[in-house]
Amino acid sequence: MSDAQIAQRALRCLDLTDLTDTCTDQAVDALCKKALDPRGPVAAVCVWPQFVKRAQENLKGSPVRIATVVNFPAGGEEVDRVTDDVQEALSDGANEIDLVVPYQAVRRGDLTIAAEMVEAVRDLVDQGRLLKVILETGELKDAQLIETASRLSIGAGADFIKTSTGKTPVSATPEAAEIMLNAIKASGRNVGLKPSGGIRTIADAKIYLDLADRIMGPGWATPQTFRIGASSVYDTLIAAIEGRAGEAASGAY
Repeated sequence: MSDAQIAQRALRCLDLTDLTDTCTDQAVDALCKKALDPRGPVAAVCVWPQFVKRAQENLKGSPVRIATVVNFPAGGEEVDRVTDDVQEALSDGANEIDLVVPYQAVRRGDLTIAAEMVEAVRDLVDQGRLLKVILETGELKDAQLIETASRLSIGAGADFIKTSTGKTPVSATPEAAEIMLNAIKASGRNVGLKPSGGIRTIADAKIYLDLADRIMGPGWATPQTFRIGASSVYDTLIAAIEGRAGEAASGAY
């Protein structure tokens, strides 16, 4: 595959994201405009809950989905608070909920609270909407813990499992993604993967697409089963699609 072909494939699987602390209405407007670029469109935009309505106004009538985050980024353990936040986000127009699993509970072996939270949110996220569960693999660190969190989330009803919030020192890694893909394959369920955080170049995107092709089979990685959570990679992908190779390469920095 050429860089342009890889970039086109990655762009259509992109969750174009702005979860910066300085996000504004104007930034969301600009994000949505990028999402609708004719070379795409991207799969979804991912914004803070308070911007879901704004994104909905911008994207009305388009195929681009609206994702938002809950229990983010700390991965707390208050199920009732999280379900309240989910109901509000859904009523505002979110199609996809990216939920941070209580990963500290997973680390200390308290899997019940983690499963309860995913199940409680699963009960609310219905009617074609998606639940993406963020494992925060950079904090779990241990391969066995990443596998445990993957299996738990899949078993509790996740539509996708996602590596990271992008708010910790270590975000997506190929090693974590491989463990997660193997857990998806072993489950036999139609669950997707979302590597997120630290994906900035065509080469970065290719690593995860190649992993998905190798483990799940060529053609598995479509927007229905594979997302890339990123904002910084967008301009690089567009440059590669347009054949501006120098800019695509410099997008890493």
